[in-house]
Amino acid sequence: MVGDLARLPLKYGLNPQQRNAVAEMPDGGPLPFSVLCGTPSVVNLLDAFQGWQLVREASGALGLPAAASMKHVSPAGAAVAGEVDPVTRATFRLGDEVSDLASAYARARDCDPRSSYGDMVALSHPVDRATASLLARVVSDGVIAPGYEPGVVEILARKKRGAFLVLRVDPAHEPPAEQVRDVFGVRIVQDTDPVVLDAASLTEGAEGTARPTGQQVRDAVLGLITVRYTQSNSVAYVHHGRTIGIGAGQQSRVDCVRLAGEKADRWRLRRHSSLTNIQFPDAMSLQDRVNSVMRLIEAGPDTEPERPASAELPGLPPPAKPLDPAERRAWLAGHTPCTLVSDAYLPFRDNVDAAAAHGVRCIVEGGGSTRGKEVEAACEEHSIALIRTGLRLFSH
Repeated sequence: MVGDLARLPLKYGLNPQQRNAVAEMPDGGPLPFSVLCGTPSVVNLLDAFQGWQLVREASGALGLPAAASMKHVSPAGAAVAGEVDPVTRATFRLGDEVSDLASAYARARDCDPRSSYGDMVALSHPVDRATASLLARVVSDGVIAPGYEPGVVEILARKKRGAFLVLRVDPAHEPPAEQVRDVFGVRIVQDTDPVVLDAASLTEGAEGTARPTGQQVRDAVLGLITVRYTQSNSVAYVHHGRTIGIGAGQQSRVDCVRLAGEKADRWRLRRHSSLTNIQFPDAMSLQDRVNSVMRLIEAGPDTEPERPASAELPGLPPPAKPLDPAERRAWLAGHTPCTLVSDAYLPFRDNVDAAAAHGVRCIVEGGGSTRGKEVEAACEEHSIALIRTGLRLFSH
């Protein structure tokens, strides 16, 4: 076990006015985590536990260190270790040497670096100094991991004037066979989801329109694990071991597909040469730089009709200016191909049409819709490989 506390008083509940809150084990035994720095709230723990399950499963299924940037019990981004491209490297001021774990978190946070502001970080492996150095540069609320290299906790404890939350989780802890939740005074009990998500289970149980590539299968696994721990309805756009757009908690699935697709397009547009060459003032913070680039991507005739495309935005050095529609269309025409993973079936073909507009070349969905043939036909029209898993992975 990691710690011997059986009852942990929390900072507060979901909101500060909910003053009395505690974490404890139902059987009175020790908690499967310990607090090395800071005082958690209920939201902190919900994010931490959701994120830990995600990265543990992703790392186990793909054999690589994994990271997730959690906000409001859903990932803003998730990734496994891999290549750190120049934009990610520049965004987070990474040096030449980046550890595998640091690359996983940089890639996860780079999915949606604006939404990741103030995140709870979940890491599958013990935190090394390279990852701690990265965490020291970004605005986050806390981190959960199975361990910390010597000296790392001291580095992290300096964040937020000592209030940065550092949690060490017991990697051997397994949830019980039943999940219990009290809602409106009513106790609801259900089985813990037993489905194992990995490449073998995906390819053995799936059927669809075309055989996916090996990379698409690996991205599908990461996407399935990601949406499993994302508030439903949810979808994830995945490219080479990292999410580049996540849509969560939408009542309409096609709205979820469009929202995640817009995020994926922003990820691509952040790599446009006119944006990567901006010379920011040295004193400008990392997050202000991220937000400024996002403003340049979003400002323009398509989103703000009253603003000329050539107008400079206040606070940015010339010649920084929004991309005009022609530049946007030309850049996005060379879509970075990606895989779309849905936590349940796609009910209508409009989901496929929307996904195709955002560079999707493989779709993974549960199957079983009464309009399933129309979905399949749309995939064939757009030359999109379709995998039907027979699974529903709702998270609420």
